Amino acid sequence: MVAENLGFFIYVFSSIFVVVSPISGVVTFISLTSKMTRKEKNDIAKKAVTLACIIALFFAVTGSLMLKIFSISVDSLRVAGGLLLFSIAFDMMHAKISRESITEEEITQSQEREDIWVFPIGLPLLTGPGTISTVIVIMGIAEGVQQKAIVVASIILTFIICLFIFLFSRRLHKFIGYNGMLVFTRLMGLLLAALAVDLTAAGIINIFGLTI
Repeated sequence: MVAENLGFFIYVFSSIFVVVSPISGVVTFISLTSKMTRKEKNDIAKKAVTLACIIALFFAVTGSLMLKIFSISVDSLRVAGGLLLFSIAFDMMHAKISRESITEEEITQSQEREDIWVFPIGLPLLTGPGTISTVIVIMGIAEGVQQKAIVVASIILTFIICLFIFLFSRRLHKFIGYNGMLVFTRLMGLLLAALAVDLTAAGIINIFGLTI
C-alpha cells in the first residue's frame, strides 16, 4: 500500500509540476516585474501563487461535480485535456510562450497594470486550462481518501516550490541564464507531450472499451 501510494504521489506531483512549469514562467514573470522593487516583486509572487493554488484546489475538489452537471465523463476530459496539453507542449518544445497561457501582446499590455498578480500571472500563466483539466482528471482517477489527499498535497507542494522559484527568479535567471531557461522549457515540453499522449490514449481506450 505504501509503495502504491508513493508511486501515485510521484506520478501526480510530476504531472502537475510539469503542467504548471514554474521555471518556464520565470522569464515572463521577470519581464512583468522588471520595474518593481524586490519587495513589490515578492508581494506579486506571493499573491499570484496563492491565487493559482486556490484555483487549482477549487477545481480539484469541485471538478467531479462539474463533470456530473455537464454529463461529461472523466475519459472524455482525458482526451480533450490531452489534446490541449499536447498543443501547449508543442509550443514549449519550440521555446515559445503558449497561446493557451498568455500572448506577447498581453505581456506588453500587462506591464502597466497594477493587478498583474491576478492576470496574467495567477491566471492563466500558472493555472490555465491545461492545469485545470489535469487536476480534474487526476482527482477523477484517484481512488479513496488517501489518493485524493495525495492529489491535494501534490498541488500545494507544486505551488510552494513555484513560490520559491518566483521569489528567487532574478537570481535563478542569472544562474541558469536565458539559454538554460530555453533548454528547461524544451525538456518540460517533451515530458508534457508524453503526459498528453498518455492521457489521450487512456481516455480513448476507456471510451471505446479497447484492449491492448
